[in-house]
Amino acid sequence: MTDRVAGKVCIVTGGAMGLGEADSRRLAQEGGTVIVADIADDEGQKVASEIGGEYYHLDVTNEEAWVNLIAHVKEKYGKLNVLVNNAGIVIPGTVETCSEEDWRAVNAVSTDATFYGMKHAIPLMRESGEGCSIINMSSIAGIAGIPYVFSYAAAKGAVRLMSKAAAVHCAQNGDKIRVNSIHPGGIVTPMTQKVGAQVAAAMEEDPRNSQPVAGTTPGEPDDIAWMVVYLASDESKYTNGAELVIDNTVTITEGIVP
Repeated sequence: MTDRVAGKVCIVTGGAMGLGEADSRRLAQEGGTVIVADIADDEGQKVASEIGGEYYHLDVTNEEAWVNLIAHVKEKYGKLNVLVNNAGIVIPGTVETCSEEDWRAVNAVSTDATFYGMKHAIPLMRESGEGCSIINMSSIAGIAGIPYVFSYAAAKGAVRLMSKAAAVHCAQNGDKIRVNSIHPGGIVTPMTQKVGAQVAAAMEEDPRNSQPVAGTTPGEPDDIAWMVVYLASDESKYTNGAELVIDNTVTITEGIVP
């Protein structure tokens, strides 16, 4: 442990598994006090126990639940320094096959939740007077045209620009609050493994697809978690409103249709 985020109180949504679990573990390893927020109670409590943090049951799609979480953090810890809006779900579907139900479910977990988190975290962060950081998990799907996860692409594109708008808002308001988005490529997590077969099947049925390009191997959760640590720490004090793409060249390689 090098104490890169020592003394900082951190919330990680979707913190029980996948990227969120890695984020929670690395933030705690670097000295942060971590609130693992999730609806997967057993997994979340296990992670929180192992890292010396706290588990908090949070439905990120419910604004009142966010109000209650922030009130809890204020009462118990007195401040909030870091918010990682990591929770997300993927449901395969193109612009033509995506149902209204799937559209609203995906956007509720990514778009709505990111909005609620920032809206209610910023006032408490401002009160501390300390340098604070909001880290919103977007995706390369929020930058490139990825047809088989239409609702997810829309949600992550929204997260990208919501982050920029909030960053400018805080900067112009004189707040010591930075807001950035992270855009992972293919990272091996329970979510991507579960949805991967469905997406692969849809791609195989579409004659427009080219063969995969060599050199675009998937990453690991820690590849993203260490970027989260950087953005959470004071090392990134001049990084604000940025979109950090971590995809091993996928979005800049000629011939790839993700």
